[in-house]
Amino acid sequence: MKIGIPKALYYYYLYDKWRYFFEQLDVDIITFDTDKDIIDQGNLYASSEMCLSLKIFLGHVAKLQDKCDYILIPKIDNYGLEDQMCANFNCLYDLVANTFDVKILTYEINYRKHKKELAGFIKMGKALGFEKKLVKQAYKNACIMQKKELKRKIIENTNKLESSKKKILVVSHSYNIHDEYIGKIIIDSLEKFDCEVIYSDLFESTGDLSIYLSKDLYWKYSKENIGSIVLCQEKIDGILFLSSFPCGLDSLVNELVIRKIDKPYLNLIIDDLDAIAGIETRIESFIDIVDQS
Repeated sequence: MKIGIPKALYYYYLYDKWRYFFEQLDVDIITFDTDKDIIDQGNLYASSEMCLSLKIFLGHVAKLQDKCDYILIPKIDNYGLEDQMCANFNCLYDLVANTFDVKILTYEINYRKHKKELAGFIKMGKALGFEKKLVKQAYKNACIMQKKELKRKIIENTNKLESSKKKILVVSHSYNIHDEYIGKIIIDSLEKFDCEVIYSDLFESTGDLSIYLSKDLYWKYSKENIGSIVLCQEKIDGILFLSSFPCGLDSLVNELVIRKIDKPYLNLIIDDLDAIAGIETRIESFIDIVDQS
C-alpha cells in the first residue's frame, strides 16, 4: 500500500508524525520536492484567488494522483476557539475531491466539536484495514518520536540566538520557509551574507506571547509566528517577513506587526517564481540596513 502526501501546507507541521505512524503500520509514503513542473501543474487547477502555497499543494496532488493508492488530506478546522486554521486549509478535502479522481485518506480535527487527533488517526487506520489496538499503539509511538524530533529542531534553532553572526528572524509559515522552491532561495541568500537564520516556527509555545503585539488574533500559526518576534526581539538584528501572494492572513498580520516593531525588517511577498532574480538584491539592501542600525 502506498500513501501519497502532498509536500505542502500541513506537511510541514505534521509530516514527522505521519511518517512514524505509517512506518509502524508498514505503509509506504510517497512525496515529491516542489519544482517548476509542480508549480505549473498547480496553476492549471487553481483559481486566481488562491495563494501560491495552495497552488503548490494542488500541483503536488496532480503529480501524486496516479502514483499511489491514497492521498492523505486531513480536515483540520481548529484546535480550539482561539486556535483556528486558515479557511483555505479547511477546504482542501472538498477542493481535491471535486477536482481530482483520487482516493482520499482523511481524518478530522475540530476541538470545538470534540473531534480530536487520536480518534481521527484510529478512524484513518481502520479505513486502511488495521485493528484499533495496533493503530492506537502506532499513534502513541509516532507522537513520542515526533516530539523528540521537534525538540531537537527547537534546541538547534534556539541556540542560534547566541550566535556572534548577524541574526535574522524569518517570520513565515512553515510551508513557505521550508519549501524548496519558495524558502530555499531566501535562506541561501541570507546565509550567503553570513547571517544566522532563525526560524519563527521552531520555538516552544510562542502563541501566547502574540498578545503583546495583538490581543485579537485567533489563527493558530499566525499567533505562533508573531509570538516568536516577542520572544527573540532582544537578541535578533533584523526580521524578514516571507509571504505567498495573496495570503489574506499575512496581509493583515504582517502589516499590523510591522507598525509595532523597532527592528530593521524586510517584507517579501512571493508570487511569480520566474521573477525571483531581484530577491537577492532586496536582501542585500536589507542586510546593509541591518549593518547600519
